[in-house]
Amino acid sequence: MTAAEGQFASPPCFLHELDPHYVDPQQRIDVMRWRKAERERLIGARVRMDQADRQARMGRIAHHLEAAFGNIVGQTISFYWPFRGEPDLRELMTRVLDTGGHVALPVVVARAQPLVFRAWRTGEPLESGVWNIPIPPASAPVVTPDIVIAPLVGFDQALYRLGYGGGFFDRTLAAMPRHPSVIGVGYDQAAIPTIFPQVHDIPMDMLVTESGLITKGASQ
Repeated sequence: MTAAEGQFASPPCFLHELDPHYVDPQQRIDVMRWRKAERERLIGARVRMDQADRQARMGRIAHHLEAAFGNIVGQTISFYWPFRGEPDLRELMTRVLDTGGHVALPVVVARAQPLVFRAWRTGEPLESGVWNIPIPPASAPVVTPDIVIAPLVGFDQALYRLGYGGGFFDRTLAAMPRHPSVIGVGYDQAAIPTIFPQVHDIPMDMLVTESGLITKGASQ
């Protein structure tokens, strides 16, 4: 049992591994409380990172991510605007646009609803969205990305993603008629043994950290 698990009356159980469709109310409560504590711990460590160290790690992440894209001519890639110490990929966005790719940014349109992806190019106007994160205006075209880059707070060996708790990415991926390639992006220090995945959680297809590319089935 980890220190975070020990804060609660009982740790998150593993009944979902026996029956993936089983949802136990107490299990859900325990998992949500554990995730909240773990989320706060990981974000705190991320924002306290030395600035020079952060810049070096971000450069390596962008390098590995660009290599993972392959030929992006004509492809639409959904990036994100950096928030609370997330890797800043805005220079990579510009390179994608300069080499024939298209860029989209995710937008929260309503609580408990899937995200939409609006097209964006360098220099085009942005407005303030949820948490004051810049987003393209409502007049921007809505597109379906070929690649979705998913920022994360934590990740586990099965490539499940711990996010901010809104469930937007999982809800969006479940609703999309065509499943894009989903690449999680985060720092090595975001690795945890498990996020205790629930029935609604959708694993990423691959993950990029400063150490390189991690694919499903790869050892951590």
